[in-house]
Amino acid sequence: MSNANKCDERMAKMTFASVYPHYVKKVEKKGRTIQELGQVIEWLTDFEVEKQKELIAEKVTFETFFKRAKLNPKVELIKGLICGHRVEEIENPLTRQVRYLDKLVDELAKGKKMEKILRT
Repeated sequence: MSNANKCDERMAKMTFASVYPHYVKKVEKKGRTIQELGQVIEWLTDFEVEKQKELIAEKVTFETFFKRAKLNPKVELIKGLICGHRVEEIENPLTRQVRYLDKLVDELAKGKKMEKILRT
């Protein structure tokens, strides 16, 4: 199994609940709020904050999380580097979706305006 396949498999089994606290810490450290994080996640997945909390409590994997999500039609506008890879060139659909979320969280933490993050 290639390293890319191992990474894809590991990411599919990772839970949203295990990563969410890292997202919170990252954005709060840079002066952003949990509410803004919730807004970003909702824009990407169509999960309102209450649904996000349910998914965290349920400890769903990223695979389940993104199977249940209704991705924003503007998701293809998310471009750029994340973890050394161009997000738009990631071949595995689930890995690309997780990296979309990572990219949006990075943009939030870097202080980008919400209008730019939400591609409005």
